[in-house]
Amino acid sequence: MTKKRKRKAAVPTVYAPETVPQQARVTEMEAQSQKLLESAVRTAQKMDEFYPQMLHPEDPKAMDRQIRQELDSFRRASVNITRARQRLFDVRDELGARWNDMRPVRKKRRLRFPTPPNAVIDAEEAASNHFTKGLSLYKLLWVFYLGSFLGVVVEVLWCILIHGRIESRSALVYGPFNPLYGVGAVALSLALYRYRNRGPWLSFLSGMVVGSAVEYVCSLLQELVLGSRSWDYSHLPFNLNGRICLLYSVFWGVLGVLWIKRLYPLMAKWILKIPNRVGKALTWAVMAFFVVNAVVTCIALARWIQRMDDIPPQNAFMQFIDERFTDERMRNIFPGMVFTEEAP
Repeated sequence: MTKKRKRKAAVPTVYAPETVPQQARVTEMEAQSQKLLESAVRTAQKMDEFYPQMLHPEDPKAMDRQIRQELDSFRRASVNITRARQRLFDVRDELGARWNDMRPVRKKRRLRFPTPPNAVIDAEEAASNHFTKGLSLYKLLWVFYLGSFLGVVVEVLWCILIHGRIESRSALVYGPFNPLYGVGAVALSLALYRYRNRGPWLSFLSGMVVGSAVEYVCSLLQELVLGSRSWDYSHLPFNLNGRICLLYSVFWGVLGVLWIKRLYPLMAKWILKIPNRVGKALTWAVMAFFVVNAVVTCIALARWIQRMDDIPPQNAFMQFIDERFTDERMRNIFPGMVFTEEAP
């Protein structure tokens, strides 16, 4: 004896609003969204009543004109709703991010050196007339200087932790500076500044893209100009020409979040302490030092390469460079540098 299957009754579609707690705050946006939902339900019901009329229209041309007008109106409404949804998502994300960033302040500064939220830095800069206000050229130059220095410090500490020894990570002959980190800091600031008061996921994705692009371009330029490479990721999976790889791209993403949420506001706080009366002159003085440092570095590297090919100095200045920047000193400054003909 076969069992008869029971047919499930068709359940009409019901658009029920979300349950709202009794004492919940209902914003104007939420109230308007409820009205929009009710309007969408009424529109769907009217369409259900209208569909039978489409089977046998009295005036097909008039019906065609009416339907096309309805479609155009629905399309415009869909565009408006999509834009409103995106804007509301941005507002919600920024509100949550700003409040989360304020947590160290709400915890009564438990940290000894608390990182100020970006919103606090924005308010202090807006209330002042500092020469680095906003994301000006002067602010970016100081970000470059500090990033060039702090990047070397972090990498040296990492080398001590991993290899147990102190090893130079500088890219210039004078001082612990690496312009790659400075360029990366500036690039991250330019790319992530608009997201400083947003959720960390935007900073992570942007950091991955921007950091990897900077690393690739710097590696390519170094090889084209100097004929050398300071890093090679060919032994790591998912690498692109050995210049970048997925692992370090993820590191760049994490660094992007740490940078815009922690390091940049702390750095901006330090920069705000530079007095206006000497700030601009000091900025250009430091820039002159970096330019001279970079020029001398390029000359010293060029002579180092020439000495490898047994090319003697052509004048007294090159003789001075050879005496000042010997092969031993250059190897100590650039222990990780590999020239292209020596690369595996």
